[in-house]
Amino acid sequence: MGPNTIARINELAHKAKTVGLTAEEIAERDTLRKEYIASVKANLVGQLENTYLVDEKGNKTKLKHK
Repeated sequence: MGPNTIARINELAHKAKTVGLTAEEIAERDTLRKEYIASVKANLVGQLENTYLVDEKGNKTKLKHK
């Protein structure tokens, strides 16, 4: 997800609040939002996969999926 994509999402959000969006712009906004959400989820999963719990003895335990 690049800065141009985020800028386009923000541009469409601003336009939706002021003027309104066409059907094509609504479809583009929905697609970009789905990409953004997928990117955020992937980053979170990656971060959680590299997270360890450390007990009082210094033993590291990897987080488990529930």
